[in-house]
Amino acid sequence: MKPLKTACTLLACILIMAGCNAVGPDFKPPEMASPKAYRFVTQEAKAVEDLKWWELFDDPVLHDLVAAALENNRDVKTALSRIEEARATYGFTRADEYPTVDLQGYGYAGNFSGSRSKTDDTSFYLTPTLSWEVDFWGRYKRASAAAKADILASEFGARTIQVSLIADVASAYYTLLDYRQRLEMSKETLASRLKSLGIIRQRFDQGIIPEIDLNQAQIQKEIAAGAIPQYERLIAKTENTLSLLSGELPGSIRTGSTLADQPLPPFVPDTMPSTLLQRRPDIRQSLAQLHASNENIGVAVAQRFPTLSLAAALGASYSDFSHVIVRGGVYNSTATLVAPLFNFKKNLRRVEVAEIQTEQALLSYEETVLTAFREVEDALVEVDTYRRESEAASRKVIAAENAAKLSFERYDKGVSSYLEVLDSERTLFSAKLEYSEIKQLFFNAYVNLYKALGGGWLSPEKPASDTGDRKAVAAETLSE
Repeated sequence: MKPLKTACTLLACILIMAGCNAVGPDFKPPEMASPKAYRFVTQEAKAVEDLKWWELFDDPVLHDLVAAALENNRDVKTALSRIEEARATYGFTRADEYPTVDLQGYGYAGNFSGSRSKTDDTSFYLTPTLSWEVDFWGRYKRASAAAKADILASEFGARTIQVSLIADVASAYYTLLDYRQRLEMSKETLASRLKSLGIIRQRFDQGIIPEIDLNQAQIQKEIAAGAIPQYERLIAKTENTLSLLSGELPGSIRTGSTLADQPLPPFVPDTMPSTLLQRRPDIRQSLAQLHASNENIGVAVAQRFPTLSLAAALGASYSDFSHVIVRGGVYNSTATLVAPLFNFKKNLRRVEVAEIQTEQALLSYEETVLTAFREVEDALVEVDTYRRESEAASRKVIAAENAAKLSFERYDKGVSSYLEVLDSERTLFSAKLEYSEIKQLFFNAYVNLYKALGGGWLSPEKPASDTGDRKAVAAETLSE
């Protein structure tokens, strides 16, 4: 009993030591400075925690397109598959921390030459075996922590793709509305210029105006006519883009209200810089990747130290296979200690590689944070400047419409030349197209702002059912 008691005591000590030791640096999230406020916040900010921001645009067709994209997009499905892959990797990595139990069997049958026995000697044994590499230095513990961080990185990676996908769908949708509106403007302008050309041709036939006026009118008509296939081409390509984002074959895309009738979002979302590090999934993904790299340093350091492997087997030996006669018990136990002696600094270089990779991950994290703040600032200034630019473009269209009307009246009365009419018509057509584009850019500035602020994904603290977004990434967050 004394040897057994000693063995149990020794095993308990080994277990305690294995649970306490873990070489390598413990992970501490780096501190990143953030601005106290953004430079271009011109509206009262309101919190939109976990808000499906695209619903603020109040366009049911856009809602349906986003829902279809979240459900069918191949990039999203691939990202979700990576989450399952990371979980499976964590499962078999963590299994290295525990003993393995196998079943071992052996059989023998034979006789010696010249033996007086006329029967063969047969025997076999069947034993369960237990083997375990004691994790003295925390190698497997660190590897499991790295695999666990990889799960979080894959989850936030999927959410990053989700945020980008929603923004891409919304951006393409408003671009499509812009092209369709400009196509209608081109058709209306063509109809107007055909009417003017008819009048000019009639006056030319009567000898009232010179031929150059007729030629100028024909040129303006062809300019409007040439814009139509241009926007038809852009519309088709944008529809194909939306189809791809939605996981569908290229085809026509239904739209809701025209760009002119689209309401703007009622407010700018929560713009506190201090919340950005938690709101941006790409930042949290980069932080998780840094965590995994840091844990890999411990894995590399542990490989520089000796390893202790324990093995035990306990079973029975049998003879006379036909009658299954028990010959006796079979047992053994071994302890193997292996220490690295000389490997041309391979283990040392492995640590250096892990440390360099962690430095790279830290730089990548810092770059991600800085890029995030820049993107928010860019989006905020876009919202502010495109708003003012859109207002100016609207006034420009009104003035151009009045100028075109007055110039044609002056020409009709013989007060001015047709060049004045041409100039005013060119200005009006250009002003309308410009206003449509600026308004589209204004809408997309809001889209970029919501994306830059990390909107459109569910925080891991709130399940999808709390907000009704069942198509969001369903990824659990493992407790630390």
